[in-house]
Amino acid sequence: MKIAITGSIATDHLMTFRGRFADSLVPEQLNKISLSFLAEELQIRRGGVAANIAFGMAVLGEHPLLVGAVGEDFASYRSWLERHGVDCESVRVSETRHTARFVCTTDDDQAQIATFYAGAMGEAREIELGPVAERVGGLDLVLVGANDPEGMRRHSDECRSRGISFVADPSQQLAFADGPFIRELIKGASYLMTNEYEAHLTEQKTGWTGEEILEHVDVRVITRGRDGARILRKGAPPIDVPIAGEVTSVDPTGVGDAFRAGFLCGLAWDLDLVTCAQIGSTLATYVVETVGTQEYVLGRAHFLGRLATAYGDDAAARVQAGLRIPRD
Repeated sequence: MKIAITGSIATDHLMTFRGRFADSLVPEQLNKISLSFLAEELQIRRGGVAANIAFGMAVLGEHPLLVGAVGEDFASYRSWLERHGVDCESVRVSETRHTARFVCTTDDDQAQIATFYAGAMGEAREIELGPVAERVGGLDLVLVGANDPEGMRRHSDECRSRGISFVADPSQQLAFADGPFIRELIKGASYLMTNEYEAHLTEQKTGWTGEEILEHVDVRVITRGRDGARILRKGAPPIDVPIAGEVTSVDPTGVGDAFRAGFLCGLAWDLDLVTCAQIGSTLATYVVETVGTQEYVLGRAHFLGRLATAYGDDAAARVQAGLRIPRD
């Protein structure tokens, strides 16, 4: 199955604040907010939603096509992704802008304050999916992730016009988009993926109820933190998939991207939606245990063992047939 992952490609600057942001917030003065937090740790990591998802899929043995825009400073990052099995031939390199930057501080409550510099990402609107599909002999699925808004619009429109199934995954861009734009992004999607907050935001901004959204997308997947994931389809009862057990949380950044990577691998292996979500939840546990979004290492036996512990031996047996992680 040939899957293209479109979206941001960025460098993450991750800091840790030993305290609680909430203790410094004065509700009556939020319109004049001016705060500074002393960070005790700084990690500079590879990131961006598209690159994170593509990396996760590659670690599980797939060879996704990464589609996005970067700066000339992308060379070492490209090498890293290609070594892990990501196809980077369709990444556009800007001649004038740096690769995007994500700067995020996490407190002891796992609350986060972040700033995103778009940089070269603004050129994603210049990328056409047609040549990408032609290069690899056709695309089976495209994930349209958070990106330059016009780039997201173009990719969604092109998927519809070319008859390519796509995953609508607007995530962070929902905060800035208006209702008509969001409706345009998700209409006709095979899958709509959001977290719980984003799901409510989607309904609020589009003016569509949850039932009405299912008139426009085939499957809706909502990640719900400690409450696992919910899968919704028109005319079918909701399916709830619990998280893959309790783990020691080190950094939540990129957990949702890992879930998407695992879910897409399950689709590539022609597995049912529940098993897809179980793979995604299991992969997410590795990310939350590490600082950075692409720093985890998988072993075949360990991954299958963790999945079996969480969801049973039958689930692990279903996954084992498609899993391409080398043996430990």
